[in-house]
Amino acid sequence: TVTFIEPKSGSFAGLGHGICDSETGSLLPLSRGVVVDVTINGIQKGQSGAPGELKGHFASGKMGSLLGNTHAGVFGIMTSLPDGVKEETALPIALKNEMHDGEATILCTLDEGGIRSYQVSVRKLKNSLENKNMEITVTDPALLEKTGGIVQGMSGSPIIQDGKIIGAVTHVLINDPAKGYGIFIENMLDAAE
Repeated sequence: TVTFIEPKSGSFAGLGHGICDSETGSLLPLSRGVVVDVTINGIQKGQSGAPGELKGHFASGKMGSLLGNTHAGVFGIMTSLPDGVKEETALPIALKNEMHDGEATILCTLDEGGIRSYQVSVRKLKNSLENKNMEITVTDPALLEKTGGIVQGMSGSPIIQDGKIIGAVTHVLINDPAKGYGIFIENMLDAAE
């Protein structure tokens, strides 16, 4: 999931965590990669002990190229901007010292209805890991009903607070899918440089 696109340059970041080897946990070297659109056509709801997932299929046609794979996410350049991405609709970012515990929203696509906003509660973590900077609790009844909370495929979903992007969803707690972690947008931007 793309977290943000800078409309002027077309640069983007996504996931909020790296693409890693499933056995070793090591970052996979990136020789090349492309960005494509996805159609979501199903949801496996998360339950305690069994993380859920978004199901879908990739569309044909390249929308961009991946240039980097880091512990703070993937980065690249869009060759064509998705509908609705314009400079005048861009949100500002909030640095980690501007983020506060409390209400926020995440943006994600769960069906053909497109991007929707869902209510969450966030709490900044002290002494946090690289991409686990805040705890997220899903409070939105519609999202809990559809997914059980955070599911695989939601990594990179932007977290918005007070009209600013504060970070992205990165992980789900397997024993409680209504909870998970997020990364500060500041950490993603630092890794992109």
